[in-house]
Amino acid sequence: MLRKNGAEVLVELLIEWGVDHIYGMPGDSINTIIEALRKAKDKIKFIQVRHEEVGAMAAASYAKLTGKLGVCMAIAGPGAIHLLNGLYDAKLDHVPVLAITGQVESDLLGTDFFQEVNLERMFDDVAVYNQRVMSAEQIPAVVNQAIRSAYTKKGVAVLTIPDDIPKFEVKAEARKTTSFFVKSETIPEHADMSKAKEILLSAKKPVILAGKGALGAREPLLQFAEKLAAPIVLTLPAKGLIPDEHPLCIGGLGLIGTKPAYEAMREADTLIMVGTSYPFTGFLPDDAKTIHIDIDPAQIGKRLTIDVGLAGEAEKTLTWLTNQINHQEDRSFLKRCQENMKKWWEKLSEDENRDSIPIKPQRVIHELQMVADEDAILSVDVGNVTVWMARYFRMTKQKFIISSWLATLGCGLPGAIAGKIAFPDKKVFAICGDGGFAMTMNDFVTAVKYRLPMVVVVLNNHKIAMIKFEQEVMGNIEYATDLHNPNFAMYAEACGGIGYRVEKIEELRPAFQKAVAQDKPVIIDVVVDADEAPIPPKITFAQAAGFAKHMLKELFEEGKIDLPKL
Repeated sequence: MLRKNGAEVLVELLIEWGVDHIYGMPGDSINTIIEALRKAKDKIKFIQVRHEEVGAMAAASYAKLTGKLGVCMAIAGPGAIHLLNGLYDAKLDHVPVLAITGQVESDLLGTDFFQEVNLERMFDDVAVYNQRVMSAEQIPAVVNQAIRSAYTKKGVAVLTIPDDIPKFEVKAEARKTTSFFVKSETIPEHADMSKAKEILLSAKKPVILAGKGALGAREPLLQFAEKLAAPIVLTLPAKGLIPDEHPLCIGGLGLIGTKPAYEAMREADTLIMVGTSYPFTGFLPDDAKTIHIDIDPAQIGKRLTIDVGLAGEAEKTLTWLTNQINHQEDRSFLKRCQENMKKWWEKLSEDENRDSIPIKPQRVIHELQMVADEDAILSVDVGNVTVWMARYFRMTKQKFIISSWLATLGCGLPGAIAGKIAFPDKKVFAICGDGGFAMTMNDFVTAVKYRLPMVVVVLNNHKIAMIKFEQEVMGNIEYATDLHNPNFAMYAEACGGIGYRVEKIEELRPAFQKAVAQDKPVIIDVVVDADEAPIPPKITFAQAAGFAKHMLKELFEEGKIDLPKL
């Protein structure tokens, strides 16, 4: 009987786990695995990226969008190092990713050989499972353990495979294990649920802060909020959990949030946190009774003092609580929040419809809204563009992904590539600033190569604009934030895609309408106002003082004042 080598067994196991594509670049220390992938290309596709960082970011984005394992691969040394940024994004956003890396041959380890790097030590912090494969016979058990760990612990598993190992035959006596993982139901302790019930029964001004952990519990969340008469505030990773214009939604929180959410938190007497470990605790109520629901007990009470912790799944926990509480008759607090939100949307509509030149970024988001289907995929980069999308795009049923905890520039395009592979029949958009897009723009050719129609919207202000704003808030003069950009539309054409350059307001809508009708990747390069600051929903005294210091420095050091638009 013809035996299979380690690489072939590895690929068969990936297929058994439901993996249908891998992001990476071929190279010497993984060429045996690449050959096994070639032989199985009708079942598992190798997506050749132009930089391993993009491969890891795409794998993380795929996991965020689908809940399935994202897989990336790189050679030893430089290739493996390039994976780290995307793997840390997966770690911090708690999604399952498998990274397969090559290594120098077993008998060369420890000799300071060409491209040898201590990968186990390097990946130790980022991985929930980190193992060097020692023999071909070890591959079946170790691959299963790695993938099972990634799913169970919602994190990164790394397999480092010396170059000679995949070439050896896997003998019949190799350890066999199971290629699936088992889910469990997690329900809080009854005593804790009863404590939470008592707090909710006395709540007069309750507010719900819902995070990514509530994404599978839309209906139970809405039923709970309606019965409690509690407005819902969404963290950024949870944007899209409920429609932005739903009567119970009052937007996001923090510097990218809404004023109604800020004001509701200031007034709340009860806070219910669902599936979030929200880090910016200065925006949370100081004296409210706090209930924290999370499937991971380690997250409960991690960042602030709470009154009751409920370790369980959001859906089941919210359903139980909803059945235990009375319908809140006094809905005055909720109605006041809803009226504030109505006024907020009216104010944002004024911003969106301004016809000024340079084009306001808010207007770009409004035009995107006009062409984005209800089931579109939105991959949003980091920077000012995050603020404009978080505030101005009215989510309905779209999927929204971003590098939420690592907040790494350059995540927009890799997320769109993963989005189109995961959902080939849906409209996919990458919404990027010029700084973020330039970091990974080389892989626009990957979208062209694999015929992945998508629309990349670049808000081009020739600035690292959020850092400019941060410098001014600190009272400093803007420094080193100017960008020298190419014409991104011409770049799209050079790559084999389609490009539209938009400098006038009347060009904006036609560009979007033409872009979504194309069967190729498109870049819409929109020149936007560089002075449009992402002003927070509530300006603090410290921020205002910082602006004042900034203006005085400009006056005395440069002889001019450029007033920020407050």
